[in-house]
Amino acid sequence: MDEAIKKADVLIEALPYIKKFRKKTFVIKYGGSILGEETIRRGVLEDIVFLSFMGIKTVLVHGGGPSISEKMRKLGKKSEFVDGMRVTDKETLRVVEEELMELNKLIVDEIHQIGGTAVGLSGKHHGLFHAEKIKARVDLGFVGIVTGVKTDLIEKDLKTSAVIVIAPMGVDGHGVVYNINADEAASKTASALTAEKFVLLTNVRGVMRNPEDPESLITSLDLTDIKSLIEQNVIQSGMIPKVNACIDALEGNVNKTHIIDARIPHALLLEIFTDKGVGTEIVK
Repeated sequence: MDEAIKKADVLIEALPYIKKFRKKTFVIKYGGSILGEETIRRGVLEDIVFLSFMGIKTVLVHGGGPSISEKMRKLGKKSEFVDGMRVTDKETLRVVEEELMELNKLIVDEIHQIGGTAVGLSGKHHGLFHAEKIKARVDLGFVGIVTGVKTDLIEKDLKTSAVIVIAPMGVDGHGVVYNINADEAASKTASALTAEKFVLLTNVRGVMRNPEDPESLITSLDLTDIKSLIEQNVIQSGMIPKVNACIDALEGNVNKTHIIDARIPHALLLEIFTDKGVGTEIVK
């Protein structure tokens, strides 16, 4: 009986959040090594289907870096990165597209298996992301930045209560296809949709004052805090582009952003529907 009462208490705690976020739009970015782990992926997708059933319009933008690197290795081709960006020649671009579309189909199929509804979209094939070649200190090949997001198709599919699953590739005005960073694609999508929330699923707890101390999680930050923490080297390395994606989303009129650890069971639900949350929220 006590266990049943605790479960009811959790539902009551979630009620005001369910009421607040119903019919709002969430954009979630999911990628990296955690995308390739079946148990973690299943849990994340169950949470996303739950959001959909709660009446939340949910968009999932996925990456696929490790899968792409593994395929490149099997083909005997070395993966090369500059400032965290994959150097993308024509052959690499073909591998990127193949792997992203395979992952897109896998995610859509698994959402259907769980009992949800999903629609897979490609930034290339559906013209979602208008892109241009990135200007970097060296030529990265077919690597682009998002200069525009075509939202009408996304909004049309969201009206069907489907989870929209997007593969991050872009096309310029001349039909040239580009590899797009998934964090950037997700952030730009959140801004274009004026999303209520932008959530980055990672393999770390969030922003930590000391990565070696699990108790040093910073649960809430604003833009001023972030600037100070970067100057202090508290936020560094791979966390900087994630934080910058959150900043871009906030500056694009997204209400609130979150960085959470997808390895925590039901982290997405705990962050959104409980008072304390489990990761780092970043607000204006």
